[in-house]
Amino acid sequence: MNAWLLAAALLATGGVGPCLLLGLRGSPQQRLAGLNLAATTTSVVLLLLAQGFSRTSYTDLALDLAVLAPAGTLVFTRFLAGRQR
Repeated sequence: MNAWLLAAALLATGGVGPCLLLGLRGSPQQRLAGLNLAATTTSVVLLLLAQGFSRTSYTDLALDLAVLAPAGTLVFTRFLAGRQR
């Protein structure tokens, strides 16, 4: 295990876990914040895994997630805004 994989493991357990907990509980606004932060953290974890395993295909996945996650957040926000009317 190298330092990249150790950093990915630490960030996955210490970063993504609380985001998922926040996404599963709380108000819709808190869930939205948890979803957005989890997507960002997962992108960083995938980048660390790509560096740790020396596989560029994981980098493509991380960059795709970084581009598509804000669009998912906007769709979720649209559903929340439609519910309050």
